[in-house]
Amino acid sequence: DVSSSHFPASAGKKKPHQARNGGGAGGGGGGGGAAGAGEKKRLSVLGEEGRDVSGGIDDKYALDRELGRGEFGVTYLCMDRGSKELLACKSISKRKLRTPVDVEDVRREVAIMRHLPRSASIVTLREACEDDGAVHLVMELCEGGELFDRIVARGHYTERAAAAVTRTIVEVVQLCHHHGVIHRDLKPENFLFANKKENSPLKAIDFGLSIFFKPGEKFSEIVGSPYYMAPEVLKRNYGPEIDIWSAGVILYILLCGVPPFWAETEQGVAQAILRGNIDFKREPWPHVSDNAKDLVRQMLQPDPKIRLTAKQVLVCNLIARRSLDQSALF
Repeated sequence: DVSSSHFPASAGKKKPHQARNGGGAGGGGGGGGAAGAGEKKRLSVLGEEGRDVSGGIDDKYALDRELGRGEFGVTYLCMDRGSKELLACKSISKRKLRTPVDVEDVRREVAIMRHLPRSASIVTLREACEDDGAVHLVMELCEGGELFDRIVARGHYTERAAAAVTRTIVEVVQLCHHHGVIHRDLKPENFLFANKKENSPLKAIDFGLSIFFKPGEKFSEIVGSPYYMAPEVLKRNYGPEIDIWSAGVILYILLCGVPPFWAETEQGVAQAILRGNIDFKREPWPHVSDNAKDLVRQMLQPDPKIRLTAKQVLVCNLIARRSLDQSALF
C-alpha cells in the first residue's frame, strides 16, 4: 500500500515549475527581477489570447471559496452570474510572473488549451481574461478530486481499473501529440474526476508546462515532476515520447501503489531513473499478469526510439479491452 515513506504526498505534489531547469531555484528564488515587472504600469500577459477586463472579473463571475493553491496563483470556485453555472477560476497573480519566461508560459498555456479540440478527457477552458492584478482562466469545474488522492486512499488498483485510467491518460497523450503538443507534466495530481460518482470521467487539467512541437524537434529544458521524468529529459534531449514514459510511471503506481523510481532526494530519483531498474518482485507484482508487466516495461523503455507510441499502447491487450468498466475504478 501507499505509505508516506515510499510516496510522500509532498513530493508527489511538488509544483511543476520548481522542477524547471534544475530544481527548486527556478521557481521561487528569482526575487531580483521582481521589481521590474511590478513597476510597469500595466503588464499585458495574454495579448490577443484573452479578454481585457480592466475593472476586474466581478461583473461576469462571482468568486467563492479557494479550491487549490499553486506557485503562481489560486484556483477558486466561481459562478457565472448570468447562467448561475458553477465553474473553476484559476487566478494567476501578475506579481508572481517575474520574468518574460513566466509570462510566455501563461500565454502558451492558454494558447494550447485553445488549440486542443474539445475532449471529454480534457478540462474545458471557458474564458481567459486579465485585469491589472491577475490573469484569470475560467474552466469547467471538476468536483471529484485528484487521481492522486484516490490512489493514496486505495493503495493500489486492480488491473482492470488501472487499465481504464491508463486508457484515458494515453488518449489525452494521443490527442496532444496529434495536434503538435507535448504535455511534459503528466502525473496523478494533474488529472481530476469530474464528480464523485463511481463512473466519473477523468480529465487532464494542467497544461502549464506543455509546449508546441514539430516532428523531429528536440527540447533540452528540464521540466516536469521528478518521479515522472523520462531519462531523456534528464539528458536534455527529448521529444513527445516523454509523455508515454510518464504515463508508464502512472500505470506502475496504479498497479502497486509506489513509484518505480524512488529515492530520498531529487538527485537520487534522477539516478534511479537513469539506472532504469524496475522492481517487479515486491508485492503485489507476483500476482500481476505478464501482460500488465510487459506493458509497463514497454512504456518505461529507456530508448525513446523503441518506446511504445500512444497508438500502440491503446491497441495492446491490457488497454484495448473495450469491456473495461469505469465503475471498476472504485
